[in-house]
Amino acid sequence: MIKAGIIGSTGYAGGELARLLLQRDDTEICWYGSRSYIDKKYASIYPNMFKMVDASCMDDNMKELAEQVDVIFTATPQGLCASLVDEDILSKTKIIDLSADFRIKDVAVYEEWYKLTHAAPQFIEEAVYGLPEINREKIKDARIIANPGCFPTCSFLSVYPLVKAGLIDVNTLIIDAKSGTSGAGRGAKADSLYCEVNENIKAYGVASHRHTPEIEEQLSYAAGKPVTISFTPHLVPMNRGILVTAYASLLKEVTYEEVRAAYDACYQDEYFVRVLDKDTVPQTRWVEGSNFADVNFKIDPRTKRIVMMGAIDNMVKGAAGQAIQNMNLMFGLPENTGLKQIPMFP
Repeated sequence: MIKAGIIGSTGYAGGELARLLLQRDDTEICWYGSRSYIDKKYASIYPNMFKMVDASCMDDNMKELAEQVDVIFTATPQGLCASLVDEDILSKTKIIDLSADFRIKDVAVYEEWYKLTHAAPQFIEEAVYGLPEINREKIKDARIIANPGCFPTCSFLSVYPLVKAGLIDVNTLIIDAKSGTSGAGRGAKADSLYCEVNENIKAYGVASHRHTPEIEEQLSYAAGKPVTISFTPHLVPMNRGILVTAYASLLKEVTYEEVRAAYDACYQDEYFVRVLDKDTVPQTRWVEGSNFADVNFKIDPRTKRIVMMGAIDNMVKGAAGQAIQNMNLMFGLPENTGLKQIPMFP
């Protein structure tokens, strides 16, 4: 039995972690952490947990929690996990951090984009970037996982095969991404109010979104050289889901079969990445509620460019599901344990 604790259990990602873990017979949630709702019944915060969870919310005492569990999930704002973790904690338990605290290897870049002083830079090098499709073997032996962001997960999986194969000019890469409102978190914000979001679509974080350096860093590893991208996210009026449409110039003329071979080389053995049939474009509805990432591409010979597309559920493959996928690897379990949910449709 894997004993797990969740710090930040009352946010959207934390609630999704609880929902997915509670369906497993091999995992016990021992700690529902929340700064905002200490001593309140968890089911009073998430009524869908009525008669499923009788526990009350606890604080974020990671030292005490580390004595009780095998793995700690931190679904918290940037900076909190880094402020809590230390060597004594990591000697007793594993940590899967859903914030950005350990995703970026250059602490100066993290501090520039997140406007925070990093509280635990000594663990940045050790932390493994938790994208199983590229770091599976490293994840298995890790003590601390930096769970990727939702936009970086979808963006990277959509374009990675062509970056790795050297078929595109990486510095012409433009990524247009659209996200449901749950990506903004559960906190009350004017920009997330129903009347602000409904019947509306808008770009935000233009030329400044904090996921940009994370995407660039991972693509740079894949390309073997520095990569600079243009990344623009948009907020759309739906609860969950991310759709990425990326564009880049081709370095040579290619056929459908050549490009498809590049995708198959990366993903043919991947359970959670589905390369769709020719001319089928990904849709968020087809992955909703699941840990799948659907990807595809379209060659545009007229402009000598290629369009790369991807869709994920930002709360699952973009957050909680991928965190559990990482947990499975860390504990020697089949990667899809507890994550075989068929996408909801309609």
